[in-house]
Amino acid sequence: MTQLILHPGKEKSLLRRHPWIFAGAVERLDGRARAGDTVDVVAGAGRYAGQVLAKAAWSPSSQIRARVWSFAAETIDDAFFKRRVAAAVARRAALPELHGQEGLRLIHAESDGLPGVIADRYGDTVVVQLTSAGADKWRHAIAGALQKATGCARIYERSDSEVRGREGLEPTSGWLVGAAPAGDIVIAEHGVRMKVDIVAGHKTGFYLDQRDNRLLLRQLAAGKRVLNCFCYTGGFSLQALAGGAAEVISIDSSEPALVTGRANLALNAQLEAGRAQWCGANVFDELRRLNEAGERFDLIVLDPPKFAPSASHVERAARAYKDINLNAFRLLAPGGMLMTYSCSGGVSLDVFQRIVAGAALDAGCDARIVRRLQGAADHPVALAFPEGEYLKGLLVQA
Repeated sequence: MTQLILHPGKEKSLLRRHPWIFAGAVERLDGRARAGDTVDVVAGAGRYAGQVLAKAAWSPSSQIRARVWSFAAETIDDAFFKRRVAAAVARRAALPELHGQEGLRLIHAESDGLPGVIADRYGDTVVVQLTSAGADKWRHAIAGALQKATGCARIYERSDSEVRGREGLEPTSGWLVGAAPAGDIVIAEHGVRMKVDIVAGHKTGFYLDQRDNRLLLRQLAAGKRVLNCFCYTGGFSLQALAGGAAEVISIDSSEPALVTGRANLALNAQLEAGRAQWCGANVFDELRRLNEAGERFDLIVLDPPKFAPSASHVERAARAYKDINLNAFRLLAPGGMLMTYSCSGGVSLDVFQRIVAGAALDAGCDARIVRRLQGAADHPVALAFPEGEYLKGLLVQA
């Protein structure tokens, strides 16, 4: 087995079971390895010298030079992936709140011990996204393990994330198991039906991480005037309507997303379409326009795309978050609530809270945090891998 030898002292993070090994921690590679191959990670000089600490996937093109599959002395083979995938599926099955969900994250990468592997189930279709060299190498073993663990008829690969470029991988998509269904893929979430575009939609087709937060919005929406910014295909909007909102205005710059949002509304005859408005616009500009027009809302949702994919983008992202939150606070009616999010891994919850606090101060809004928000239970965060907690949010009351 090829060995990845660490610089002295660089074993500390592995002893804490953090799964990433950065290029600066690598002293040398003893033997040959191609991208995705499994290597033994060995401590350099010092207390643990010569000790095999983990088995990891080698990625020569990435700054994360290796990602750990296992901290135990186990063989990385098809049987390993069957065990890991089955364990991830079983963990979700043990959580009552996830029972009966038609849209469910089955594998959440490092937090399920499978770095670079995302798998989401939509009814009897699983969508898998492989973003690391190791995951790419084992795609067929992973697909086979998913089919065995779920019994799903179809598995579609949606490995088109830009993250693959950092691993030296080309984007790839297509059916790994089965073929496209005859009609649209539609799931029900808390009684609301939604189309899922697994081929061209965001991520794997839908934002499953916001499931619980959409339900919370529904519980708050009765009789309220709601503004949903960066609405995508209307997940928050439709839940607000289901909760009895008096009016819901949904803004997004993507016309295809709005077309799907309108189609989703039409799928739900129980919802009053006359209470919904769909606005194709730049959210930054539209928030200013609404302020100039003297509009006021009882409940505002800010769920923007990732402004800071890494720590190097934090300063620019902070300005963007400050801008939209400042204008949202100005639009809040007295006693109104702002549900505001960041999915930027480079922005911590502490930094995000400071940005929102600064926006409230500049808006002259005396606000308070009612609840801190996070991803749903099928998006767990490994204690040894806090980077897995990318989604953070605040429910703030004016």
